[in-house]
Order: sequence, then C-alpha cells, then structure tokens
Amino acid sequence: MRSFLLGIDHVQLAAPPQSEEKARHFYGNLLGMEEIPKPSNLQGRGGCWFRCGSQEVHVGIQENFMPAQKAHPGFTVRALDELRARLQEAGCPVKEEPPIEGRSRFFTEDPFGNRIEFLEFD
Repeated sequence: MRSFLLGIDHVQLAAPPQSEEKARHFYGNLLGMEEIPKPSNLQGRGGCWFRCGSQEVHVGIQENFMPAQKAHPGFTVRALDELRARLQEAGCPVKEEPPIEGRSRFFTEDPFGNRIEFLEFD
C-alpha cells in the first residue's frame, strides 16, 4: 500500500472565546514557542498560532468549548525536570506517568483544561 503522508504540519487545540492572551502566556511564555502570524484570511476567527520545531500548534477558538481530556499532543522536550518545575511554579497541574521505552514523561493541562504530554528521550 502506498503511503501519501509525509508528516504532521500542525496540531489544532481548541480554546474558549477571548482566550488568546492565556494561550500566548502558556504556549509562548511558559513553553517558549514562537508565535507566528495567522494568514490574513483566518484572522477573523480568533485564536493564535505557534511554531514548535518544524511543526505548528494552532489554538483555535471554539464556541461551547469543552477541553480534550483524553486526546492530546505529545511534545518532545529537553530538560524535562526543568520544564516540570517551571510549570509547577506557574500553578499548572502535573500528573506523573511511568516512562515508556526510554522516554520519561508527564502530563499537564493548558489554561483551558486540554491534556498535554511532555516526553524526553533518555
């Protein structure tokens, strides 16, 4: 079977209306992602976009928002312990998980309750 997929361009996460500043604080300030401009034809929808390595994270505004509690992005990181401490210091919840085949990891939630996983390869 021929594969048509080359990779992942972006991950879309939903957020409630008027939440762009909280998204910028969490994804930009705490996690260190660079905010990138949304295309002009999409700016009226609200939300904000961030660069994550060679991929992007799109935070989109959703009326009647409900956070994703099972589905989640998994971000690979360096200095997992430092990130954990930074998030805890900022008041973000941290849920420890057992390592998976050479990867240490933990979960948190973004300001809107979306589940987020961070992994560091040993």
